[in-house]
Amino acid sequence: MAKTTETLDEFYRNKYGALSGDFPQNDGQFNVFRIEDRISSHTSSPTFIRRDFYKIMLFSGDNIFHYGDRSIPVTGNTLLFFNPHVPYTYESLEEGTHGCFCVFKDEFFKGNFRLNLFELPLFAAGAHPVFSLNEEETSEIKTIFEKIIRETDSDFVYKYDLIKNYVSELIYYGVKLQPVNTVSGHTNASLRVTTVFMELLERQFPLESTAQRFELRSPKAFADRMNIHVNYLNRAIKKQTGRTTTEHIFERLISEAKVLLKYTDWNISEISYVLGFEDQSHFNNFFKKKTDSNPTSIRRV
Repeated sequence: MAKTTETLDEFYRNKYGALSGDFPQNDGQFNVFRIEDRISSHTSSPTFIRRDFYKIMLFSGDNIFHYGDRSIPVTGNTLLFFNPHVPYTYESLEEGTHGCFCVFKDEFFKGNFRLNLFELPLFAAGAHPVFSLNEEETSEIKTIFEKIIRETDSDFVYKYDLIKNYVSELIYYGVKLQPVNTVSGHTNASLRVTTVFMELLERQFPLESTAQRFELRSPKAFADRMNIHVNYLNRAIKKQTGRTTTEHIFERLISEAKVLLKYTDWNISEISYVLGFEDQSHFNNFFKKKTDSNPTSIRRV
Protein backbone atom coordinates (compact mmCIF):
# COMPACT_ATOMS: atom_id res chain seq x y z
CA MET A 1 0.00 0.00 0.00
CA ALA A 2 1.30 3.44 -0.90
CA LYS A 3 2.43 5.71 1.95
CA THR A 4 0.01 8.61 2.42
CA THR A 5 1.63 10.82 5.09
CA GLU A 6 5.16 12.09 5.69
CA THR A 7 6.18 12.98 9.25
CA LEU A 8 8.37 15.95 10.08
CA ASP A 9 11.12 13.57 11.26
CA GLU A 10 10.99 11.86 7.86
CA PHE A 11 11.10 15.24 6.15
CA TYR A 12 14.34 16.12 7.93
CA ARG A 13 15.81 12.69 7.34
CA ASN A 14 14.83 12.30 3.68
CA LYS A 15 15.34 15.83 2.46
CA TYR A 16 18.36 16.91 4.46
CA GLY A 17 20.05 13.69 5.56
CA ALA A 18 19.70 14.67 9.22
CA LEU A 19 20.18 12.12 11.94
CA SER A 20 17.54 11.88 14.65
CA GLY A 21 19.82 13.70 17.07
CA ASP A 22 20.05 16.62 14.66
CA PHE A 23 16.31 17.25 14.58
CA PRO A 24 15.19 20.52 16.15
CA GLN A 25 14.49 19.98 19.83
CA ASN A 26 12.08 22.89 20.29
CA ASP A 27 8.35 22.24 20.73
CA GLY A 28 6.85 21.77 17.29
CA GLN A 29 10.28 21.02 15.74
CA PHE A 30 10.38 24.43 14.07
CA ASN A 31 12.99 25.15 11.41
CA VAL A 32 13.53 27.50 8.49
CA PHE A 33 15.31 26.95 5.15
CA ARG A 34 16.32 28.84 2.01
CA ILE A 35 15.02 27.40 -1.26
CA GLU A 36 18.30 28.09 -3.07
CA ASP A 37 20.06 25.76 -0.62
CA ARG A 38 17.77 22.97 -1.75
CA ILE A 39 18.65 23.66 -5.37
CA SER A 40 22.39 23.64 -4.67
CA SER A 41 22.06 20.33 -2.80
CA HIS A 42 20.12 18.84 -5.76
CA THR A 43 17.20 17.90 -3.53
CA SER A 44 14.37 16.47 -5.61
CA SER A 45 10.81 17.80 -5.65
CA PRO A 46 8.64 16.41 -2.85
CA THR A 47 6.35 13.44 -3.38
CA PHE A 48 2.64 14.21 -3.69
CA ILE A 49 1.68 13.30 -0.14
CA ARG A 50 0.22 14.73 3.05
CA ARG A 51 2.59 15.94 5.75
CA ASP A 52 1.87 15.94 9.48
CA PHE A 53 3.23 19.49 9.75
CA TYR A 54 2.58 23.04 8.55
CA LYS A 55 4.69 24.92 6.02
CA ILE A 56 4.81 28.61 5.10
CA MET A 57 6.76 29.51 1.95
CA LEU A 58 7.90 32.64 0.14
CA PHE A 59 8.55 31.44 -3.41
CA SER A 60 10.24 33.58 -6.07
CA GLY A 61 10.12 32.06 -9.54
CA ASP A 62 7.84 30.13 -11.90
CA ASN A 63 6.36 26.77 -10.99
CA ILE A 64 3.18 24.71 -10.69
CA PHE A 65 2.00 23.67 -7.23
CA HIS A 66 -0.22 20.59 -7.12
CA TYR A 67 -2.40 21.22 -4.09
CA GLY A 68 -5.04 18.60 -3.30
CA ASP A 69 -6.91 18.01 -6.54
CA ARG A 70 -5.87 21.37 -8.05
CA SER A 71 -2.79 22.51 -9.99
CA ILE A 72 -1.93 26.16 -9.34
CA PRO A 73 0.62 27.96 -11.58
CA VAL A 74 2.66 30.66 -9.85
CA THR A 75 5.00 33.29 -11.22
CA GLY A 76 7.00 36.08 -9.64
CA ASN A 77 6.77 36.32 -5.85
CA THR A 78 4.22 34.12 -4.10
CA LEU A 79 3.29 33.44 -0.48
CA LEU A 80 1.96 29.91 0.14
CA PHE A 81 0.55 28.12 3.18
CA PHE A 82 0.34 24.33 3.53
CA ASN A 83 -1.38 22.27 6.24
CA PRO A 84 -1.50 18.61 7.32
CA HIS A 85 -4.88 17.97 5.70
CA VAL A 86 -3.98 18.54 2.06
CA PRO A 87 -1.40 16.58 0.02
CA TYR A 88 0.84 18.66 -2.23
CA THR A 89 3.91 18.75 -4.44
CA TYR A 90 5.45 21.06 -7.04
CA GLU A 91 7.46 20.78 -10.23
CA SER A 92 11.25 20.60 -10.31
CA LEU A 93 12.97 23.75 -9.06
CA GLU A 94 14.68 25.76 -11.78
CA GLU A 95 17.99 27.57 -11.39
CA GLY A 96 17.33 31.13 -10.28
CA THR A 97 14.41 30.15 -8.06
CA HIS A 98 14.81 31.48 -4.54
CA GLY A 99 12.90 32.16 -1.36
CA CYS A 100 12.40 30.75 2.13
CA PHE A 101 10.12 28.38 3.97
CA CYS A 102 9.56 27.32 7.55
CA VAL A 103 8.08 24.09 8.89
CA PHE A 104 6.52 23.34 12.25
CA LYS A 105 4.01 21.08 13.96
CA ASP A 106 0.82 22.22 15.68
CA GLU A 107 2.60 21.94 19.03
CA PHE A 108 4.63 25.02 18.15
CA PHE A 109 1.66 27.20 19.10
CA LYS A 110 0.53 25.27 22.17
CA GLY A 111 1.21 26.12 25.79
CA ASN A 112 1.43 29.77 26.73
CA PHE A 113 1.24 30.95 23.12
CA ARG A 114 -2.13 29.65 21.92
CA LEU A 115 -3.03 30.06 18.27
CA ASN A 116 -5.64 27.66 16.90
CA LEU A 117 -4.41 27.28 13.35
CA PHE A 118 -7.37 25.26 12.16
CA GLU A 119 -9.78 28.09 13.03
CA LEU A 120 -8.00 30.42 10.61
CA PRO A 121 -9.26 30.56 7.01
CA LEU A 122 -5.72 29.99 5.70
CA PHE A 123 -5.76 26.45 7.07
CA ALA A 124 -9.48 25.65 6.82
CA ALA A 125 -10.68 22.67 4.83
CA GLY A 126 -11.04 23.55 1.16
CA ALA A 127 -8.76 26.59 1.35
CA HIS A 128 -6.14 27.17 -1.35
CA PRO A 129 -4.04 29.93 0.22
CA VAL A 130 -1.69 30.93 -2.57
CA PHE A 131 -1.07 34.68 -2.84
CA SER A 132 0.74 36.60 -5.55
CA LEU A 133 2.73 39.45 -4.00
CA ASN A 134 3.61 42.92 -5.26
CA GLU A 135 7.03 44.49 -4.57
CA GLU A 136 6.03 46.11 -1.28
CA GLU A 137 4.42 42.92 0.03
CA THR A 138 7.41 40.85 -1.05
CA SER A 139 9.78 43.18 0.80
CA GLU A 140 7.72 42.93 3.99
CA ILE A 141 7.55 39.11 3.87
CA LYS A 142 11.28 38.85 3.12
CA THR A 143 12.04 41.03 6.14
CA ILE A 144 10.01 38.75 8.42
CA PHE A 145 11.74 35.62 7.09
CA GLU A 146 15.17 37.22 7.54
CA LYS A 147 14.30 37.94 11.18
CA ILE A 148 13.27 34.31 11.62
CA ILE A 149 16.50 33.04 10.07
CA ARG A 150 18.60 35.39 12.19
CA GLU A 151 16.91 34.32 15.42
CA THR A 152 17.05 30.60 14.52
CA ASP A 153 20.84 30.90 14.20
CA SER A 154 21.18 32.90 17.43
CA ASP A 155 21.87 31.77 20.99
CA PHE A 156 19.13 33.94 22.48
CA VAL A 157 17.47 31.89 25.22
CA TYR A 158 13.98 33.12 24.29
CA LYS A 159 14.47 32.94 20.54
CA TYR A 160 11.57 30.58 19.87
CA ASP A 161 9.15 32.84 21.73
CA LEU A 162 10.28 35.63 19.44
CA ILE A 163 10.07 33.38 16.36
CA LYS A 164 6.47 32.48 17.24
CA ASN A 165 5.62 36.16 16.99
CA TYR A 166 7.26 36.41 13.57
CA VAL A 167 5.48 33.27 12.30
CA SER A 168 2.19 34.65 13.63
CA GLU A 169 2.92 37.82 11.67
CA LEU A 170 3.30 35.74 8.49
CA ILE A 171 0.04 33.94 9.20
CA TYR A 172 -1.98 37.07 9.85
CA TYR A 173 -0.39 38.75 6.83
CA GLY A 174 -1.87 35.89 4.78
CA VAL A 175 -5.25 36.33 6.48
CA LYS A 176 -5.20 40.00 5.42
CA LEU A 177 -4.54 38.96 1.83
CA GLN A 178 -7.68 36.80 1.74
CA PRO A 179 -11.03 38.13 0.48
CA VAL A 180 -12.90 40.00 3.21
CA ASN A 181 -15.89 37.64 3.21
CA THR A 182 -13.72 34.72 4.32
CA VAL A 183 -12.48 36.40 7.49
CA SER A 184 -15.35 38.61 8.65
CA GLY A 185 -17.61 37.81 11.57
CA HIS A 186 -14.88 35.90 13.36
CA THR A 187 -16.85 35.53 16.60
CA ASN A 188 -20.37 34.90 15.32
CA ALA A 189 -22.29 31.70 16.05
CA SER A 190 -22.47 30.65 12.40
CA LEU A 191 -18.69 30.74 12.12
CA ARG A 192 -18.28 28.66 15.28
CA VAL A 193 -20.70 26.02 13.98
CA THR A 194 -19.00 26.06 10.58
CA THR A 195 -15.56 25.71 12.16
CA VAL A 196 -16.62 22.66 14.18
CA PHE A 197 -18.30 21.13 11.14
CA MET A 198 -15.20 21.64 8.98
CA GLU A 199 -12.96 20.19 11.66
CA LEU A 200 -15.16 17.10 12.06
CA LEU A 201 -15.22 16.68 8.29
CA GLU A 202 -11.46 16.98 7.99
CA ARG A 203 -10.70 14.72 10.97
CA GLN A 204 -11.91 11.78 8.91
CA PHE A 205 -8.90 12.17 6.62
CA PRO A 206 -6.42 11.09 5.50
CA LEU A 207 -7.71 7.59 4.72
CA GLU A 208 -4.50 5.63 5.18
CA SER A 209 -5.85 2.09 5.36
CA THR A 210 -8.53 0.11 3.54
CA ALA A 211 -9.87 -0.76 6.98
CA GLN A 212 -10.83 2.89 7.59
CA ARG A 213 -14.16 4.35 6.51
CA PHE A 214 -15.59 7.80 5.83
CA GLU A 215 -18.47 7.62 8.33
CA LEU A 216 -19.93 11.13 8.67
CA ARG A 217 -21.41 11.51 5.18
CA SER A 218 -24.69 13.38 5.75
CA PRO A 219 -25.76 16.66 7.39
CA LYS A 220 -27.84 14.65 9.89
CA ALA A 221 -24.81 12.61 10.95
CA PHE A 222 -22.82 15.80 11.58
CA ALA A 223 -25.70 17.48 13.43
CA ASP A 224 -26.11 14.47 15.70
CA ARG A 225 -22.39 14.45 16.49
CA MET A 226 -22.50 18.20 17.25
CA ASN A 227 -25.73 17.90 19.33
CA ILE A 228 -27.57 20.50 17.25
CA HIS A 229 -30.59 20.33 14.95
CA VAL A 230 -29.76 19.59 11.35
CA ASN A 231 -31.72 22.65 10.17
CA TYR A 232 -29.62 24.89 12.42
CA LEU A 233 -26.45 23.33 11.03
CA ASN A 234 -27.59 23.80 7.46
CA ARG A 235 -28.56 27.45 8.03
CA ALA A 236 -25.22 28.23 9.70
CA ILE A 237 -23.17 26.59 6.94
CA LYS A 238 -25.17 28.33 4.21
CA LYS A 239 -24.93 31.71 5.94
CA GLN A 240 -21.20 31.46 6.55
CA THR A 241 -20.07 29.91 3.26
CA GLY A 242 -22.86 30.49 0.76
CA ARG A 243 -22.97 26.75 0.07
CA THR A 244 -24.95 23.85 1.50
CA THR A 245 -23.69 21.33 4.03
CA THR A 246 -24.12 18.54 1.49
CA GLU A 247 -22.08 20.44 -1.10
CA HIS A 248 -19.16 20.69 1.35
CA ILE A 249 -19.36 16.98 2.18
CA PHE A 250 -19.55 15.91 -1.45
CA GLU A 251 -16.74 18.24 -2.53
CA ARG A 252 -14.46 16.83 0.16
CA LEU A 253 -15.45 13.28 -0.74
CA ILE A 254 -14.69 13.85 -4.44
CA SER A 255 -11.36 15.53 -3.60
CA GLU A 256 -10.31 12.55 -1.49
CA ALA A 257 -11.51 10.12 -4.16
CA LYS A 258 -9.28 11.79 -6.76
CA VAL A 259 -6.26 11.64 -4.45
CA LEU A 260 -6.83 7.95 -3.71
CA LEU A 261 -7.36 7.13 -7.37
CA LYS A 262 -4.22 8.94 -8.49
CA TYR A 263 -1.77 8.23 -5.72
CA THR A 264 -2.59 4.86 -4.13
CA ASP A 265 -2.53 1.32 -5.48
CA TRP A 266 -5.91 0.49 -3.92
CA ASN A 267 -8.41 -0.99 -6.35
CA ILE A 268 -11.60 0.96 -7.06
CA SER A 269 -13.69 -1.42 -4.97
CA GLU A 270 -11.49 -0.69 -1.94
CA ILE A 271 -11.69 3.06 -2.59
CA SER A 272 -15.48 2.78 -2.85
CA TYR A 273 -15.61 1.06 0.53
CA VAL A 274 -13.39 3.50 2.45
CA LEU A 275 -15.40 6.42 1.06
CA GLY A 276 -18.59 4.93 2.51
CA PHE A 277 -20.26 3.45 -0.56
CA GLU A 278 -21.97 0.08 -0.28
CA ASP A 279 -20.65 -1.08 -3.63
CA GLN A 280 -18.50 0.08 -6.52
CA SER A 281 -21.43 0.79 -8.86
CA HIS A 282 -22.85 3.40 -6.46
CA PHE A 283 -19.44 5.05 -6.23
CA ASN A 284 -19.02 5.01 -10.02
CA ASN A 285 -22.44 6.63 -10.52
CA PHE A 286 -21.78 9.28 -7.86
CA PHE A 287 -18.35 10.10 -9.25
CA LYS A 288 -19.68 10.33 -12.80
CA LYS A 289 -22.51 12.64 -11.72
CA LYS A 290 -20.18 15.00 -9.83
CA THR A 291 -17.20 15.09 -12.20
CA ASP A 292 -18.52 14.08 -15.66
CA SER A 293 -15.81 11.41 -15.74
CA ASN A 294 -15.44 7.90 -14.37
CA PRO A 295 -12.97 6.70 -11.73
CA THR A 296 -11.02 4.60 -14.23
CA SER A 297 -10.23 7.63 -16.38
CA ILE A 298 -8.89 9.55 -13.36
CA ARG A 299 -6.68 6.60 -12.46
CA ARG A 300 -5.12 6.65 -15.93
CA VAL A 301 -4.21 10.38 -15.78
